[in-house]
Amino acid sequence: MRGSRMGKIIVFGAGGRAGRAAVGEAVRRGHHVTAVVRDPDRYGDLEGAQVRMLGGDVTDADAVADLANGHDAAISAAYDPGAQADVFFTTAAQALLDGLPRAGVGRLVVVGLAAVLGTADGTPLMDSPGFPQEYRPFCVAHAAGADVLRTSTTALDWLIVSPAGDFDADGERSGRYTVAAANAASRISHHDFAIALLDEIDEPRHHRTHIGVETA
Repeated sequence: MRGSRMGKIIVFGAGGRAGRAAVGEAVRRGHHVTAVVRDPDRYGDLEGAQVRMLGGDVTDADAVADLANGHDAAISAAYDPGAQADVFFTTAAQALLDGLPRAGVGRLVVVGLAAVLGTADGTPLMDSPGFPQEYRPFCVAHAAGADVLRTSTTALDWLIVSPAGDFDADGERSGRYTVAAANAASRISHHDFAIALLDEIDEPRHHRTHIGVETA
């Protein structure tokens, strides 16, 4: 959708905070959105004139292909807390790689994790001194999903975007962000994060890599 301000975007995991913010930003830009959640009955407030809500499983390639048919781009902010993390992230990545091209979708932006991102010296944040080790299994699971994307040979133009550090849960929309290396002290609001996601759909600048973003 290079240069386009109106299109069709599918958002997997639209019920979470990052997913909701992405839906809202897409609508603000004039896009039509399909919001995919596991249980549509829980998220009736997402529906609107430009938003169609559907139930779906991001780990099922056939479901991904059916849901994404007719869309220009996809965002994945999905996570199932009831699933084993290492299985979920790798299976979801593979399903998106398989299903989206079948649906004719050429651009995928995935919400990633700062712990997997490199710091200024290239060291993954989760390998930095003082990183809480209790979070490591979840971070390794995220990294495994990212590796599925990195080692793929598909023509799908994917990108992982994460906060450079963490979300500012109460942060407002400033309209400003910058690309940055991982930094545990860095923060960005969900609203500004969504701007970064949609910028990478409307005017893609990064390809087949992982970037971090923070409030400018």
